[in-house]
Parts: sequence; structure tokens; C-alpha cells
Amino acid sequence: MKSYTYIQIEKKGPVFCIALNRPDARNAMNTQMIMELSDALTVYEDDPSSRCAVLYANGLHFTFGLELEDVAKSIIEQGRNFFQKGNINPWDTGGTGRVRKKPLITAVHGFCLTLGIELMLASDIALAAEKTVFAQMEVQRGILPFGGATIRFVRTSGWGNAMKYILTGDTFDASEAYRIGIVQEVLPKKELITRAIELAEKICAQAPKAVDAVLANARKAIEVGDLEAIDDLVPLVTDCLKSEDGQEGIRSLLEKRTAVFKGK
Repeated sequence: MKSYTYIQIEKKGPVFCIALNRPDARNAMNTQMIMELSDALTVYEDDPSSRCAVLYANGLHFTFGLELEDVAKSIIEQGRNFFQKGNINPWDTGGTGRVRKKPLITAVHGFCLTLGIELMLASDIALAAEKTVFAQMEVQRGILPFGGATIRFVRTSGWGNAMKYILTGDTFDASEAYRIGIVQEVLPKKELITRAIELAEKICAQAPKAVDAVLANARKAIEVGDLEAIDDLVPLVTDCLKSEDGQEGIRSLLEKRTAVFKGK
């Protein structure tokens, strides 16, 4: 496994664990940390034995957001070419040719500010510890959110709920994050990572081709439109049914047992 300065990666069977690891700086993201996160997600995406990833953080906080002075310089100099060509953009906001296709669960605690919220919104499932504090406070620093909040926060929570926090930068707690739909579960901090890995293992137990098809079709509906996604449904399910895992799914149903998928 690769080693990084500000990111830790570990495999737990088919679950690929990624930890933000700059606790002395409250996991504030400088350019190097962002690049390492991009690379770690790319390693996950390219590893056929990894079926679901869990993103979390070491230390007291998920992240205090950007180390603005450092990252602003990089953005001004590189613009949309910020990420290495061929690497995954953790926020899926363009600038590279790679879009993450495999599932990702994000688990947050402590302070989860700005780009931290946007990492949650760019993932597929988000969990939060009970005492997590959130804020989308870019306007308080003279900029706008540029990791997707103006799109995904609005789409997930509705215009009024999103603008209440994006336009003011006010903090909100985990119960409010759950109410407006940006987290799917709120639980005690000591249970956070265990629960995230448990969900990841459940996803890993399903047929990979089916999981990929679900994500691809759902994303197409959002990014392109419902009609185009509907057109893909029959070809996708036909492809799944013709696979070995699809045939195993049918057999397991007839035999009234749990399916054992092999990713074929």
C-alpha cells in the first residue's frame, strides 16, 4: 500500500479505508493533502479487490476546511488543471478526466467545515457523530463554495435550507444535518467508524456489477436527465442478468438462500 504524509489508507478485506491524517492542523486541507486524497481515491478506484471505500479522519475533527492561502495560490496558478490528469477529483467538480464510479461512505465528527461538507455531499452515504458541528462559511472569507455545495447542497436539502447556511456561513449541528438530508445517520462517536465499515461490508457483499449499475444510472438521472437514465435501465439489467453474479442471484432466490457473488 502507498504511504502519504497527510492521508492514511488501509484495506479491511474488500473495504478500502481512507483517513485524513493532519490532526495537529485540525485536518485543514492544504494543497498536498488534497492531492494525496485524490491519489488515494484513485488507488481505490483502480483496485479490483476493493468494493467500497470509507472516508473518515484521525484526531478531534473531520476537517476545518481549506488552508486558504496555500490552496488559493495553487488554484490561481493551475485553475481547472488543479488535479493530476487521470486522478479522481474527490469533489467530482471537473478538471480531470476521472469520475469516481465505485461507492464511497463518509463518516464525520468534530468540526466538519466547508470542503468537509462538500466531501460528504460528493460521497454516496454520509454518517455523522452526535456532536459534529457543520458550517459552509466560504462567504465569510470572501469566496463561494467551489467543491460542489452550490449544486449538491441545494439539490439535497432544497433551496431554502441550503441558502440559509451557504449565504450566512452559520454553524449547524448533526440533528439539523440529518433533518435537511446531508447525513443519513447520526450516532455516538465511538460507533461511527464501526458503523461506516459495517455499511461498507454490506455493500461489498452485493454483486459488484449491480452496485456499479445502480450508481451509474442514478448519477446519469441527476447529471443528464431522467429520460436518458430510463433508456439505460433495460440494457443495464440485461447485462446484469447475463453475468455469473446475475445467474447466482436467480439461483439464490429459487433456493431461498443468501447469494454469494464473485464479481463476475
